[in-house]
Amino acid sequence: MINEFRGKYYFLSNFYSCKVEWEGLTYENNEAAFQSAKCIKLEQRKNFLGLDPSTAKRKGRRVKLRDDWEEVKDQIMYEIVLNKFSQNEELRKKLIATGDEYLTEGNTWHDTYWGVCNGKGKNKLGKILMQVREELKLDK
Repeated sequence: MINEFRGKYYFLSNFYSCKVEWEGLTYENNEAAFQSAKCIKLEQRKNFLGLDPSTAKRKGRRVKLRDDWEEVKDQIMYEIVLNKFSQNEELRKKLIATGDEYLTEGNTWHDTYWGVCNGKGKNKLGKILMQVREELKLDK
């Protein structure tokens, strides 16, 4: 089991620096792409271009959430994660190289939706990563 996205496995983190294109815009990392998706309008999303992940996360906490956010956030995360690993060949290979390891986004910041903290959490990001890994394996 891979139980945190640090060190050797930092590439699994949404904070990992790599360009990702989503819905016609190219972001510096998955976190910026995901946070931008909280906004419906393209002009608002452009405010997340060029941002490092920490700044994007802070900015994302201050935007007015789109009305359907709770319904669409999982699908958006899936799309962005899929794009990260399908658009970056080296990262694709690294994700596939994790084999059948269970991927857990272990954290200390109490995110029990996308990850696991103190043994509790839904680990949605880890599950999305495993789904994408399986899809990419089939797509060789």
